[in-house]
Amino acid sequence: MSQRNAVKKPKVAMSDERWFDIVVYGIAAVIMVIVLYPLLFVVSASFSDPAKVLGGEVWLLPKDVTFDAYTNILHNDKIWRGYANSILYTTVGTVINILMTLLAAYPLSRPDLPLRKGMMLIITLTMFFSGGLIPTYLLVKDLGMVDSMWALIIPGAVSTYNLIVMRTYFQSSIPWELQEAAHIDGCSNWRLLISIILPLSKPILAVMVLFYAVGHWNSFFNALIYIRREELYPLQLVLREILLISQSDAVDGSVGLEDRVLLAESIKYAVIIVSSLPVLIMYPFVQRHFVKGVMIGSIKG
Repeated sequence: MSQRNAVKKPKVAMSDERWFDIVVYGIAAVIMVIVLYPLLFVVSASFSDPAKVLGGEVWLLPKDVTFDAYTNILHNDKIWRGYANSILYTTVGTVINILMTLLAAYPLSRPDLPLRKGMMLIITLTMFFSGGLIPTYLLVKDLGMVDSMWALIIPGAVSTYNLIVMRTYFQSSIPWELQEAAHIDGCSNWRLLISIILPLSKPILAVMVLFYAVGHWNSFFNALIYIRREELYPLQLVLREILLISQSDAVDGSVGLEDRVLLAESIKYAVIIVSSLPVLIMYPFVQRHFVKGVMIGSIKG
């Protein structure tokens, strides 16, 4: 009897594991549907007849496919200028962000840095307290950066959260003994950073590139405040103007009112796709690094 009971116990354990896997996969499937359905609906709505969308006939697949919204948007020269500006701001801004964050996070991760804890406390306080919108604007204005790309890059050159995540990665993933051994062999701090730290930091660098690039790409509020010339507008601000103009035309136009309303509705969905496409293309390439970076910043201190 004891041998039979010993044989039965693993079967019960395996059964419990199967039920646990079923529950986990079921919950994951529900979450995936909740997350993916809005995106699929927006894509389908952008290619569908807006009358079908407003009538609630579009659920998943497009109906009466039309490209009028995309034709209206992509034939606008401001769109391409906005794309070029956003690519420039995102590229330059991300490079500066990575350099500044790296040069701050690595020294703060070293246990031999004097007053390290005090400096981290002061830096962390900036996550909760800031000078406010008006003082920040006055500072940017006094520095002569209003109506220039630097107003969108310099004030946010370092994100405190990203700094903490990168510092935590250096502390937890790169052994201090390895750095001490390099110093004993005569390696300078700069050589250590370039030859040892950076090659071991590819995952966190990929995470930081994604964080900063997405932030620059989606940002429009700073441009709304600091940028006055239309030729300097980023894509998000250009799309915002197109959306507002299309909606105002639908309200103010007395001729073809119904067509204007339908076009404005279709443009709304097409604008979302046009602005989100670069981020959607980039994300799969850094997804695994993104998850790892989030876990590092949320679990370890």
